[in-house]
Amino acid sequence: MKKTLIFIVLACFATGIWAQKGQGGISSDMLSKIESMQNGNPSDKALFNAIAANSIDDLAKNFANRGPSDSYFSHETKSQSIHNQKSSGRCWMFSGLNVLRANFAKRHNDSIVVEFSHDYLFFYDQLEKANLMLQGVIDMADKPMDDKFVRMLFKSPISDGGTFCGVADLAEKYGLVPMSVQPETYSAENTSRMSRIIDSKLREYGLELRQMVAEKKSTKDIKERKTQMLATIYHILAITLGEPVKQFSYAFLNSKGKVVTPIKTYTPLEFYKETVGGPLNGTFIMAMNDPRREYYKTFEVEWDRHTYDGHNWKYINLPMDDIEQLAIASIKDGTKLYSSYDVGKQFDRKNGFLDIDVYDYASLFGTNFPMDKAQRITTFDSGSTHAMTLTAVDLDEQGKAKKWKVENSWGASSGKAGCLIMSDPWFREYMFRLVVDKKYVPENILKAEKQKPEIVMPDDPLFLEDE
Repeated sequence: MKKTLIFIVLACFATGIWAQKGQGGISSDMLSKIESMQNGNPSDKALFNAIAANSIDDLAKNFANRGPSDSYFSHETKSQSIHNQKSSGRCWMFSGLNVLRANFAKRHNDSIVVEFSHDYLFFYDQLEKANLMLQGVIDMADKPMDDKFVRMLFKSPISDGGTFCGVADLAEKYGLVPMSVQPETYSAENTSRMSRIIDSKLREYGLELRQMVAEKKSTKDIKERKTQMLATIYHILAITLGEPVKQFSYAFLNSKGKVVTPIKTYTPLEFYKETVGGPLNGTFIMAMNDPRREYYKTFEVEWDRHTYDGHNWKYINLPMDDIEQLAIASIKDGTKLYSSYDVGKQFDRKNGFLDIDVYDYASLFGTNFPMDKAQRITTFDSGSTHAMTLTAVDLDEQGKAKKWKVENSWGASSGKAGCLIMSDPWFREYMFRLVVDKKYVPENILKAEKQKPEIVMPDDPLFLEDE
């Protein structure tokens, strides 16, 4: 036993020595060179003392760029109440429902308003994503566990992120209800624990379903077992989010909270028809700015959807000039837009301002950060991470955008009364997705959007879900 232990220790030691002699490691000679390359500037000590006791962003803040001197916008949609997603990744739903309620108010000349329940739609989002995972496991049961898609299913069985496609598919299938009828619960606003519990259960169920397929159980038996599994997930959701409302009575209010319509009984689908009017799918395009890929070409992200029988995220890749014109046309007509960004970059959270020069990290650290948008996407340095509702643009005399405004979903006390202002240079660098009603889209783009899409994989650095 002792000889075996000594052999193992010697083998590990020898392996370690060999690894340290490899050409790619940091040798003592390389470390000496690295250390000799330090400038030894006396100001470095002052910088260390400052950074050691302060936030990097506080010290890198560009005093000369303190935000826009005014909050004027040449074209602005009608303001509406600001909601708060709190500790959840549901920004996609908040932004999507912002657009739907704004469209409803616009159709009624802002004399009637509505507030949709996020909790209600989130219940079905989570149930549908659970089914998407389980059915995906069944469909791919013949593949090994280390297959890319199988690994993806088990790594992230369910999430609270998403895209506007989810809003469209879920609302058309399950309808909508007012916020007052099904308000937020703690787990809706703080999703992490509930999600981890469901994730664990789905992984357990996924293994069981793979075993059933391997044992050649009948399709009927597998479907029945999956239904039982989903009943358990439904129960977990019901006691955390509340069981979805099936019927309710409601009277519409105006912006001052005064009742303006008689009380009426609705089902969620009837309320959807009353407030949205008809199908959402087919009425919009999803535009993306991805400088790595060919423009005026359509792409579809494989397996990137909320429901098994729903729509994958499909988009047409457009230059920023075209995307800006689509946004301007919509805003000029008073229509808000779903949009998404890499909001973590160059963001003055306190003042609700985003610009490419908010922070001067280059001067603070004595190095440049020269990657362009395509390079940042390729290297996972940037991507679409947060959805917000685009509401306003300020144009110069030539009709070019100077700055933009979005409604955020972090509460009315964040940013500028719940909104963020972004300079046009920042918008061009860190804006990615835009959902546009087809009536604002030129014929050449509509035609290009109809082409057969090229399928791309969901593990692409850009295809993160909006949270």
